[in-house]
Amino acid sequence: MNVTDPVAGGFVESLSRPGGNATGFASAEYGMAGKWVELLKQIAPHVKRAAVIRNPRVASGSGQYGAIQAVAPFVGMQTSPIDTRDAGDIERGLMTLAPSAEVGLIVTANGMTLIHRDLIIILAARLKLPAVYWQRLFATSGGLISYGDDANEQYRLAAGYVDRILRGEKPADLPVQAPTKYELVINLKTAKALGLTVPDSLLVRADEVIE
Repeated sequence: MNVTDPVAGGFVESLSRPGGNATGFASAEYGMAGKWVELLKQIAPHVKRAAVIRNPRVASGSGQYGAIQAVAPFVGMQTSPIDTRDAGDIERGLMTLAPSAEVGLIVTANGMTLIHRDLIIILAARLKLPAVYWQRLFATSGGLISYGDDANEQYRLAAGYVDRILRGEKPADLPVQAPTKYELVINLKTAKALGLTVPDSLLVRADEVIE
């Protein structure tokens, strides 16, 4: 579970025919990255440039950034990557951003950003950056808004696959599945601290609103 790109990561041969002795549930599909751009523009319409935290060492880093680049021009936004491998890279990358009301932040899906979520959230608050994150845990920890797969649903579905394998089915015959359930979480306390008014159109779509 929770592998962003199982094929590019070398875990399986393809999603429909995994091969070998592994299968499972992907935590994202690249179209979701384009959604992050749209959400950033909706919650912070003044943003014209999105800094994108990505990990170039993981296979999904380029794919997610490519999807973000594809969508950004349609909402009047430019993008710039912040390539990070550790906490030091994150801090240096964010601190180079000139204080500007036109800059926002997108945090892509990978284990490194999850491990250092507290640092990212603290720096985003300090620099007054509207930020979109890839998992609910960021928003509940103080981040502005998150959109991503329901991690609990991943584990529930995985239990079903375990049952089928124990009953004799082969992992190679069970396709890797993309997420079917996504969560939109908005932290109104953080929005207020940033001086943002969250549109009603976003609030009614949210799965969870933190007040």
